Amino acid sequence: MTKQLKMAFIGCGGIARAHWRGIERHVPEIIVTACIDENADAARAFSRLTGAQAFQSLDEALGSGDFDAVDIMLPHDLHETTALACFAADKHVCLEKPLAHTLDSALRILDAAEAQDKVFMIAEQAHYWPDVHKAAELIQAGAIGEVLTARAFFFDPLPAESSASKPWRYFIDRAGGGISIDGGAHWIRPMRLMLGEITDVLAVTQSQIEEMEGESLAHAIFRFNSGLIGTFQALMKGGATGPIEDFRITGTEGEIIIERGRAGRLMLYNADAPQGSVIMKEVYTGKVDSFGAELKDFSQAVLAGTQLAATPRYALGELRTARAMYESTRTGGWASVWS
Repeated sequence: MTKQLKMAFIGCGGIARAHWRGIERHVPEIIVTACIDENADAARAFSRLTGAQAFQSLDEALGSGDFDAVDIMLPHDLHETTALACFAADKHVCLEKPLAHTLDSALRILDAAEAQDKVFMIAEQAHYWPDVHKAAELIQAGAIGEVLTARAFFFDPLPAESSASKPWRYFIDRAGGGISIDGGAHWIRPMRLMLGEITDVLAVTQSQIEEMEGESLAHAIFRFNSGLIGTFQALMKGGATGPIEDFRITGTEGEIIIERGRAGRLMLYNADAPQGSVIMKEVYTGKVDSFGAELKDFSQAVLAGTQLAATPRYALGELRTARAMYESTRTGGWASVWS
């Protein structure tokens, strides 16, 4: 009989729907048996969707729920208390990125995780984007020669207006910052995968949305451990937008471009294909499927003892990079990522 992993969803918001779709499509060995949310309507809605038992309280779920692992999808400032409670209850823990809203909180989570023998994973779905891994292969194979520079552009559409209260992401003490620490992490991780570790940052940020405390616009220069210089831009706005790529990597002999959008492609331009060669089509599909891929990785680590694709401490890179961007904005100079 195939082994199964009983999992509780902690937090039943939008990201939980993406995780549930990933499980439905790609991870049949995960059975969601509990849905936990302080909003009773949200918990009941997920109970109907998944067939799991609904709880409004984590303590109640840990006391009487039937599950061996948790998937924590909560505001960043709740990551530490929730993760530590689940470690204490002897549960395997999958925690949505970022690790936490502050570096100190993140380090306490990692220390607690390393003191127990359960699987702990940071769910950074960008680590499983097929187009990024293919681009890294092309770079390593010398398809564009020596890399000269790279650019990442993260765009987040402004949420539709509603009568709901101000989103928790708009509060710095809850989110830890603005779009760089949050969605921007999905663009920082691929830069690290393709180009190596980021060591220093020079950045400017602006808050252009009146009710949002953190930045809605960020421009940064990244220096990598190889000495390479790349750029990162993040923007949240409403209104129409034109075409742009997610990533552009420029080398001495060509370029790799990962286009943005549902029809986006991975394109290679070099001497063999000066007009461009389509390496992958519809890369957006792989990004959507990455939620299933990350949860498959987690389930196999629990059920079969396999190694995770990335260690939890690797996720410090995105958090530290964002924090360095904020420090650079404060001082007006370069900021070190790792000190």
